[in-house]
Amino acid sequence: MTALDATVEAARRSLAQRLRQHGIDAPELDARLIVGHALGLDHAALAAQSRRNLTPAETAAIAALAARRLAREPVARILGHKEFWGLDFKLNAETLVPRPETETVVEAALAALGKERRHHALRIADLGTGTGALLVALLSELPAAFGIGTDVSLAALNCARDNATALGLASRASFVACDYAAALTGLIDVLVSNPPYVARNDLMGLEPEVRDHDPRRALDGGPDGLDGYRAIAADAQRLLAPGGALVLELGQGQLGAVTAIFAAAGLAAAPPRPDLSGVARALVLRARP
Repeated sequence: MTALDATVEAARRSLAQRLRQHGIDAPELDARLIVGHALGLDHAALAAQSRRNLTPAETAAIAALAARRLAREPVARILGHKEFWGLDFKLNAETLVPRPETETVVEAALAALGKERRHHALRIADLGTGTGALLVALLSELPAAFGIGTDVSLAALNCARDNATALGLASRASFVACDYAAALTGLIDVLVSNPPYVARNDLMGLEPEVRDHDPRRALDGGPDGLDGYRAIAADAQRLLAPGGALVLELGQGQLGAVTAIFAAAGLAAAPPRPDLSGVARALVLRARP
């Protein structure tokens, strides 16, 4: 930041230009979020105060956050939270940043239930819950459901629990430390998961925002990217209630391989649900009769 960036609006424009020059996507949005966060201002307040001069302390605060974004730290990590399904989720170092495409899993799970079952006392489980985004999003839409989130990371589970509490859903959620469904018993009406699905040799080719900042365990799907699906398939049959559904996020190009893994475990797949980019993103599976 320089003396020329004297006003709130000038600082925002200057930062957007620098982000654009560094090839960062959505530079205008990132600049607005970063300046707003540094100054403690929401979008409306930023506009209202656009012409006021910055203090030296404010200029320094913006510069510090700008340096982090220019080093390719994701805006969500800088802010400490991310919106998903219209809800605000806090993050920590042990959680994946929720992606917009993962909302396809929520859509597919709700569609699999049908409108008539959405007010039933369902039991749902999110395997590898991270921030709790899938679990909490579903609980927000299913007023009589109870949910269980599992994760191997206690820090991730604490984050998910905090998110459920902040959104008023803690009374209908519990959190269990285990690998996928290993510690779960009883029958589940809806199982959901966004397992790690990047093949190990492909990790270094990911965008730095992902490669350098998301937890590796949430990305690394083993040599072929399918280890998580195999682990889930081992427990799916015993856990799914009659008429229950398993809904999984898919990596690009994984439809055939994942469908085959679950077919061998006795589950049949419906046609996949594409995300907004047209990628087959959510797969609904049910036990064969």
